[in-house]
Amino acid sequence: MSEPTRSPGRRYLEVTRGLIERLGSEEWPNIRAAAELIADALERGHELHAFGTGHSHMLAEELFYRAGGLVRVSPILFEGLMLHASAPLSTSLERLPGLAEALLLDHPVAAGDVLIVASNSGGNAVTSELAKLASLAGARVIAVTSLRHATSPAARASGLPRLHELADVVIDNGGRVGDAAIDIEGMDTAIAPTSTVVGAAILNAVMAEAVQLLVDRGIVPDVYASSNTSGGDAANARFVHPEAPR
Repeated sequence: MSEPTRSPGRRYLEVTRGLIERLGSEEWPNIRAAAELIADALERGHELHAFGTGHSHMLAEELFYRAGGLVRVSPILFEGLMLHASAPLSTSLERLPGLAEALLLDHPVAAGDVLIVASNSGGNAVTSELAKLASLAGARVIAVTSLRHATSPAARASGLPRLHELADVVIDNGGRVGDAAIDIEGMDTAIAPTSTVVGAAILNAVMAEAVQLLVDRGIVPDVYASSNTSGGDAANARFVHPEAPR
């Protein structure tokens, strides 16, 4: 057996490369459809929102205040659903019925807006309820999820519709049940999750397509420059945000 096959690190790179490559074939119609929803919303003066819980919140942040990223991105970032304060609490809160309604009172989503929801399992109460409430408000919902996990008998039951059953556009990250992709001999639990790497690739591909669509329509959207380049601070000075993009 060759070293590239035996090495778990190399196997992980091979798996993630394959998952990213499939985005350009199997998932391309969905990526394109998501880009069209976003371009249509921004052209008409509406907002783009992004949300995730646990590690998926990093995908909402991936789009926000980022060098090379759209200015008109409004993430729903609730500290209790992140991991740095209390990981067990974030798990409890993402399963809490009614939290999505409270989040939308603090961060309204309006008719004509687009909401991106990232959830690998697609089964927690806050993501399902947020998608449903946003749809009822007249927004369009884009889901980034693992269909293999969401439809598996091994998925934790919640009694609620899964995210992919509620969204207007579903982009499948192709990940394994449980997210971790690499098995190690002598271990019962797999390691090395793929949803963050593939999810970031999905969202940046969607944004790139959306920007091209806008430019094709004669609209040049505002995009952040890196503040770590010469002239970056000056270029971003007209955009008011609490921290500089990296």
